[in-house]
Amino acid sequence: MEHRNEDILNLEALCAEQAIEIDSLMLEKLLRYRDYLEQWNHKINLISRKEDAPVIIKHIFHSLLITLHHSFREDEEVLDLGTGGGLPGIPIAILFPRTRFVLVDATGKKIVACKEMIKQLGISNAVAIHTRVEELKGINFDTVLSRQVASLSKLCSWAGSLLKPGGVMICLKGGDLGNEIEEALASGTGGKKFPQKIEVYPIDEVNPYFSEKQIVIAYGEDA
Repeated sequence: MEHRNEDILNLEALCAEQAIEIDSLMLEKLLRYRDYLEQWNHKINLISRKEDAPVIIKHIFHSLLITLHHSFREDEEVLDLGTGGGLPGIPIAILFPRTRFVLVDATGKKIVACKEMIKQLGISNAVAIHTRVEELKGINFDTVLSRQVASLSKLCSWAGSLLKPGGVMICLKGGDLGNEIEEALASGTGGKKFPQKIEVYPIDEVNPYFSEKQIVIAYGEDA
């Protein structure tokens, strides 16, 4: 119990440093999500099993940093593309209960885990769907999120056909992205050509665990 209280205080302090608004119920739910994520990870490979940082920081707080550069609105429709174990969708859904989230992944076992965690946490504004992104038809989103599941050009090609006019894609990436950004801008897809613009926000100063990590935001011509 003492260790758990320390984790809550640590996460609360990290969020306060970045002016991320969070209450005690959200903190407790995020800690429960951490517990479920670690439990499921013993059965299914959701996150690395050789962690060099606490899960609460490397995965959950990392996901929350997206909120520094995007204000999630009431009734905004968000797609978490290649969600894996629910990252970044579940942590952000906890902080924004009036925003609607759809979590998709092509691996059925991962979606089974996500569905169970969403149920256990009582998250009513998120659903998890087992599908390939190419099979998503007849549905569009205000925002697409992703956490380093593919190259930037590939992510943009998927997002371009799924975003509403003025929509954005936000992803968490690591390493030198110069070539990826050039390729994504050069290969913008569709009649509206997505992306038109890409912005990069390094987060290495936020925490030592985020060395060479960035938040990348891709915009279309209507943004």
